[in-house]
Amino acid sequence: MALYQAVLAYDGTDFLGFQRQSRGRTVQGEVEKALRRLGWAEKSILAAGRTDSGVHARGQVIAFGLNWRHDEASLMRALNSLLPPDVVVRGLRLAPDGFHPRYDALARRYVYRLFFAPVRNPFAERFAWRVWPPADEGLLAQAAALLPGRRDFSAFGTPPLPNGTTIRTVRLARWRRIAPKVWAFEVAADAFLYRMVRRMVGLQVLIGQGRRSFEELKRALESPPANPLAALAPPNGLFLESVCYTSEDLARCESAEIAPQGLLF
Repeated sequence: MALYQAVLAYDGTDFLGFQRQSRGRTVQGEVEKALRRLGWAEKSILAAGRTDSGVHARGQVIAFGLNWRHDEASLMRALNSLLPPDVVVRGLRLAPDGFHPRYDALARRYVYRLFFAPVRNPFAERFAWRVWPPADEGLLAQAAALLPGRRDFSAFGTPPLPNGTTIRTVRLARWRRIAPKVWAFEVAADAFLYRMVRRMVGLQVLIGQGRRSFEELKRALESPPANPLAALAPPNGLFLESVCYTSEDLARCESAEIAPQGLLF
Protein backbone atom coordinates (compact mmCIF):
# COMPACT_ATOMS: atom_id res chain seq x y z
CA MET A 1 0.00 0.00 0.00
CA ALA A 2 1.31 3.43 -0.96
CA LEU A 3 0.92 6.69 0.95
CA TYR A 4 -0.44 9.60 -1.09
CA GLN A 5 -0.45 13.33 -0.45
CA ALA A 6 -3.18 15.41 -2.09
CA VAL A 7 -4.07 19.10 -2.21
CA LEU A 8 -7.78 19.91 -2.06
CA ALA A 9 -9.74 23.00 -2.98
CA TYR A 10 -13.34 23.35 -1.88
CA ASP A 11 -16.20 25.79 -1.61
CA GLY A 12 -17.15 25.48 2.04
CA THR A 13 -20.56 27.15 1.74
CA ASP A 14 -22.60 23.96 1.82
CA PHE A 15 -20.38 22.01 4.21
CA LEU A 16 -20.51 21.76 8.01
CA GLY A 17 -16.75 22.15 8.01
CA PHE A 18 -13.96 19.79 6.99
CA GLN A 19 -14.10 17.21 9.77
CA ARG A 20 -16.45 14.25 9.47
CA GLN A 21 -19.49 14.42 11.76
CA SER A 22 -22.22 12.00 12.75
CA ARG A 23 -24.74 14.13 10.86
CA GLY A 24 -24.37 16.67 8.09
CA ARG A 25 -22.29 17.04 4.97
CA THR A 26 -18.52 17.52 5.42
CA VAL A 27 -15.49 17.71 3.13
CA GLN A 28 -13.83 14.75 4.85
CA GLY A 29 -16.99 12.70 4.45
CA GLU A 30 -17.19 13.38 0.70
CA VAL A 31 -13.51 12.60 0.13
CA GLU A 32 -13.67 9.38 2.10
CA LYS A 33 -16.83 8.35 0.26
CA ALA A 34 -15.01 8.79 -3.06
CA LEU A 35 -11.93 6.93 -1.83
CA ARG A 36 -13.98 3.96 -0.67
CA ARG A 37 -15.25 3.52 -4.22
CA LEU A 38 -11.59 3.15 -5.23
CA GLY A 39 -10.88 0.47 -2.65
CA TRP A 40 -9.68 2.62 0.24
CA ALA A 41 -10.09 0.75 3.54
CA GLU A 42 -8.51 2.95 6.22
CA LYS A 43 -10.45 4.37 9.16
CA SER A 44 -9.77 8.03 8.37
CA ILE A 45 -7.81 10.28 6.06
CA LEU A 46 -5.27 12.66 7.61
CA ALA A 47 -5.53 16.42 7.11
CA ALA A 48 -3.45 19.54 7.72
CA GLY A 49 -6.29 21.34 9.48
CA ARG A 50 -10.00 21.40 10.22
CA THR A 51 -11.76 24.30 8.57
CA ASP A 52 -15.05 25.50 10.12
CA SER A 53 -18.51 25.46 8.60
CA GLY A 54 -18.62 27.86 5.65
CA VAL A 55 -14.83 28.25 5.38
CA HIS A 56 -13.18 27.53 2.03
CA ALA A 57 -9.82 26.12 0.98
CA ARG A 58 -7.47 26.39 -1.95
CA GLY A 59 -4.66 24.41 -0.35
CA GLN A 60 -5.95 21.88 2.18
CA VAL A 61 -3.50 18.96 2.36
CA ILE A 62 -4.58 15.40 3.08
CA ALA A 63 -2.85 12.02 3.17
CA PHE A 64 -4.17 8.48 2.77
CA GLY A 65 -2.93 4.98 2.06
CA LEU A 66 -4.25 3.12 -0.97
CA ASN A 67 -3.49 0.11 -3.10
CA TRP A 68 -3.53 1.66 -6.58
CA ARG A 69 -2.05 -0.05 -9.61
CA HIS A 70 -1.83 2.98 -11.87
CA ASP A 71 0.02 6.29 -11.75
CA GLU A 72 -0.75 9.36 -9.64
CA ALA A 73 -2.33 11.24 -12.55
CA SER A 74 -4.89 8.49 -13.10
CA LEU A 75 -5.68 8.41 -9.36
CA MET A 76 -6.27 12.16 -9.37
CA ARG A 77 -8.61 11.85 -12.35
CA ALA A 78 -10.48 8.97 -10.73
CA LEU A 79 -10.96 10.86 -7.48
CA ASN A 80 -12.16 14.02 -9.21
CA SER A 81 -14.66 12.02 -11.24
CA LEU A 82 -16.21 10.78 -7.98
CA LEU A 83 -16.13 14.00 -5.95
CA PRO A 84 -19.02 16.50 -5.93
CA PRO A 85 -18.66 19.79 -7.85
CA ASP A 86 -17.68 21.81 -4.76
CA VAL A 87 -14.56 19.71 -4.00
CA VAL A 88 -11.57 19.06 -6.27
CA VAL A 89 -8.14 17.49 -6.00
CA ARG A 90 -5.71 20.11 -7.32
CA GLY A 91 -2.60 17.98 -7.02
CA LEU A 92 -1.62 14.48 -5.93
CA ARG A 93 1.68 12.67 -5.44
CA LEU A 94 3.34 9.88 -3.51
CA ALA A 95 4.21 11.00 0.02
CA PRO A 96 7.35 10.20 2.02
CA ASP A 97 7.04 7.33 4.47
CA GLY A 98 5.46 8.50 7.72
CA PHE A 99 4.24 11.79 6.25
CA HIS A 100 1.56 13.53 8.34
CA PRO A 101 -0.05 16.65 6.80
CA ARG A 102 -0.68 18.23 10.21
CA TYR A 103 2.37 17.37 12.29
CA ASP A 104 4.92 17.82 9.49
CA ALA A 105 3.68 21.32 8.61
CA LEU A 106 5.95 24.29 9.35
CA ALA A 107 3.20 26.85 8.75
CA ARG A 108 -0.30 27.39 7.44
CA ARG A 109 -1.33 30.37 5.37
CA TYR A 110 -4.86 31.79 5.41
CA VAL A 111 -6.36 34.57 3.32
CA TYR A 112 -9.51 36.46 4.28
CA ARG A 113 -11.22 38.44 1.51
CA LEU A 114 -13.61 41.35 2.00
CA PHE A 115 -15.04 44.17 -0.07
CA PHE A 116 -16.53 47.56 0.69
CA ALA A 117 -20.04 48.15 -0.61
CA PRO A 118 -23.23 49.77 0.77
CA VAL A 119 -25.55 47.12 -0.70
CA ARG A 120 -25.21 43.36 -0.96
CA ASN A 121 -23.66 41.64 -3.96
CA PRO A 122 -24.92 38.06 -4.42
CA PHE A 123 -22.11 37.26 -6.87
CA ALA A 124 -19.32 38.21 -4.46
CA GLU A 125 -20.61 37.37 -1.00
CA ARG A 126 -20.20 33.63 -1.34
CA PHE A 127 -16.44 34.14 -1.09
CA ALA A 128 -15.98 37.51 0.61
CA TRP A 129 -17.38 39.58 3.48
CA ARG A 130 -19.23 42.75 2.51
CA VAL A 131 -18.17 45.57 4.85
CA TRP A 132 -19.84 48.97 5.20
CA PRO A 133 -18.87 51.64 6.09
CA PRO A 134 -15.44 51.05 4.56
CA ALA A 135 -12.40 50.56 6.76
CA ASP A 136 -9.43 52.88 6.41
CA GLU A 137 -6.60 51.03 4.63
CA GLY A 138 -3.91 52.81 6.62
CA LEU A 139 -5.48 51.77 9.91
CA LEU A 140 -5.79 48.19 8.70
CA ALA A 141 -2.10 48.12 7.81
CA GLN A 142 -1.10 49.55 11.19
CA ALA A 143 -3.22 46.98 13.01
CA ALA A 144 -1.79 44.05 11.03
CA ALA A 145 1.76 45.19 11.81
CA LEU A 146 1.13 44.48 15.51
CA LEU A 147 0.27 40.80 15.00
CA PRO A 148 3.51 39.00 13.97
CA GLY A 149 5.53 37.34 16.71
CA ARG A 150 5.41 34.49 19.20
CA ARG A 151 2.94 35.12 22.00
CA ASP A 152 -0.28 34.08 23.71
CA PHE A 153 -3.11 34.57 21.20
CA SER A 154 -5.89 33.40 23.53
CA ALA A 155 -7.72 36.72 22.95
CA PHE A 156 -8.38 35.48 19.41
CA GLY A 157 -9.29 31.84 19.87
CA THR A 158 -9.27 28.59 21.78
CA PRO A 159 -6.94 25.59 21.33
CA PRO A 160 -8.23 22.63 19.31
CA LEU A 161 -7.68 20.28 22.27
CA PRO A 162 -8.77 20.86 25.89
CA ASN A 163 -6.03 22.47 27.99
CA GLY A 164 -3.88 22.93 24.88
CA THR A 165 -1.45 25.80 24.56
CA THR A 166 -2.57 29.13 23.12
CA ILE A 167 0.99 30.18 22.23
CA ARG A 168 1.41 30.62 18.50
CA THR A 169 4.03 32.12 16.19
CA VAL A 170 2.59 34.43 13.55
CA ARG A 171 5.15 34.78 10.76
CA LEU A 172 3.25 37.12 8.47
CA ALA A 173 0.21 39.39 8.76
CA ARG A 174 -0.66 42.00 6.14
CA TRP A 175 -3.44 43.52 4.08
CA ARG A 176 -3.40 43.71 0.29
CA ARG A 177 -5.78 45.36 -2.15
CA ILE A 178 -6.49 42.73 -4.82
CA ALA A 179 -9.17 44.56 -6.84
CA PRO A 180 -11.00 47.91 -6.64
CA LYS A 181 -12.63 48.00 -3.19
CA VAL A 182 -11.58 44.37 -2.57
CA TRP A 183 -9.06 43.66 0.20
CA ALA A 184 -7.43 40.54 1.55
CA PHE A 185 -5.87 39.86 4.93
CA GLU A 186 -3.02 37.38 4.63
CA VAL A 187 -1.69 35.59 7.70
CA ALA A 188 0.76 32.72 8.16
CA ALA A 189 1.56 30.97 11.44
CA ASP A 190 2.92 27.70 12.77
CA ALA A 191 -0.64 26.82 13.83
CA PHE A 192 -3.93 28.57 14.54
CA LEU A 193 -6.43 28.61 17.35
CA TYR A 194 -10.13 27.97 16.76
CA ARG A 195 -11.56 31.02 14.93
CA MET A 196 -8.29 32.92 15.39
CA VAL A 197 -8.14 34.43 11.90
CA ARG A 198 -11.80 35.47 11.93
CA ARG A 199 -11.33 37.32 15.24
CA MET A 200 -8.19 39.00 13.95
CA VAL A 201 -10.09 40.22 10.91
CA GLY A 202 -13.15 41.27 12.91
CA LEU A 203 -11.17 43.44 15.33
CA GLN A 204 -9.03 44.99 12.61
CA VAL A 205 -12.08 45.97 10.57
CA LEU A 206 -13.63 47.62 13.63
CA ILE A 207 -10.37 49.52 14.17
CA GLY A 208 -10.34 50.53 10.50
CA GLN A 209 -13.91 51.83 10.85
CA GLY A 210 -12.97 53.84 13.94
CA ARG A 211 -15.22 51.73 16.19
CA ARG A 212 -12.35 50.19 18.20
CA SER A 213 -8.91 51.49 19.19
CA PHE A 214 -5.36 50.28 18.71
CA GLU A 215 -5.12 50.15 22.49
CA GLU A 216 -7.71 47.36 22.57
CA LEU A 217 -5.65 45.32 20.10
CA LYS A 218 -2.44 45.97 22.04
CA ARG A 219 -4.09 44.89 25.31
CA ALA A 220 -5.42 41.74 23.65
CA LEU A 221 -1.89 40.83 22.57
CA GLU A 222 -0.07 41.84 25.75
CA SER A 223 -2.62 40.87 28.43
CA PRO A 224 -5.23 38.56 26.90
CA PRO A 225 -8.69 38.60 28.55
CA ALA A 226 -10.17 35.51 30.17
CA ASN A 227 -12.35 34.84 27.12
CA PRO A 228 -11.74 35.37 23.39
CA LEU A 229 -12.86 38.68 21.89
CA ALA A 230 -16.43 38.98 20.64
CA ALA A 231 -15.35 40.50 17.30
CA LEU A 232 -15.80 37.71 14.74
CA ALA A 233 -15.80 38.06 10.98
CA PRO A 234 -18.17 35.71 9.11
CA PRO A 235 -16.74 32.46 7.67
CA ASN A 236 -17.49 33.08 3.99
CA GLY A 237 -14.42 35.27 3.39
CA LEU A 238 -11.88 32.83 4.82
CA PHE A 239 -9.67 30.47 2.78
CA LEU A 240 -7.05 27.98 3.88
CA GLU A 241 -4.66 29.07 1.16
CA SER A 242 -1.65 26.76 1.58
CA VAL A 243 0.33 24.59 3.96
CA CYS A 244 4.11 24.89 4.13
CA TYR A 245 6.39 21.89 4.68
CA THR A 246 9.79 23.21 3.58
CA SER A 247 11.76 26.45 3.72
CA GLU A 248 10.99 26.84 0.00
CA ASP A 249 7.26 26.62 0.78
CA LEU A 250 7.67 29.36 3.40
CA ALA A 251 9.44 31.61 0.91
CA ARG A 252 6.64 31.08 -1.62
CA CYS A 253 4.06 31.95 1.05
CA GLU A 254 5.66 35.34 1.62
CA SER A 255 5.73 36.23 -2.08
CA ALA A 256 2.54 34.56 -3.34
CA GLU A 257 -0.12 36.47 -5.20
CA ILE A 258 -3.72 36.45 -3.96
CA ALA A 259 -6.56 35.57 -6.31
CA PRO A 260 -9.70 37.78 -6.24
CA GLN A 261 -12.73 36.34 -4.49
CA GLY A 262 -14.30 33.41 -6.28
CA LEU A 263 -11.24 32.67 -8.40
CA LEU A 264 -9.64 29.53 -7.00
CA PHE A 265 -7.00 29.00 -9.66
